[in-house]
Amino acid sequence: MPNDTPKICYIHGDQQLLGSIALLWKELNQHHLNLSKDFKQYYQQLTFEKRKTSLLEKMKGGKIRVDIAVDHETGQNVGYCVSSISQCKSGEIESIFVAVNYRGFGVGDSLLRKALEWMDEEGAESKVVEVGAGNEEAFGFYARYSFLPRKTVLKQIQTHE
Repeated sequence: MPNDTPKICYIHGDQQLLGSIALLWKELNQHHLNLSKDFKQYYQQLTFEKRKTSLLEKMKGGKIRVDIAVDHETGQNVGYCVSSISQCKSGEIESIFVAVNYRGFGVGDSLLRKALEWMDEEGAESKVVEVGAGNEEAFGFYARYSFLPRKTVLKQIQTHE
């Protein structure tokens, strides 16, 4: 990729666009697998279809938005953000990812800004994002948008003895 800033176009829609992010989501899942110390098995067993099904189930009665960043020159999807608003008006950044070669160009910022603006327009009363253990380097990115750690959730690992 040349050193020039790529021209990025953004498209958005609802759950109909989820299939368009499958390859990028798989890269994100691999990233989490590589970073995870204790939950590698979770990421190894998680498929895009399982994640898609859980998102659609969670959103019954709520709203979902998919933003996709597309390289204008190649037509390739280079980033995405899936956001949701539940029935009780809680907004959540469900998943966000930017391909490695496109980081540092503001793609992630644009995707997150678009999701947050949508949440505001739809009347979200609170907004959250979950960050997987091992991916704490993402805290700085989210802090720029006033997302700060409030609590730590511990999950028991199932052992088979």
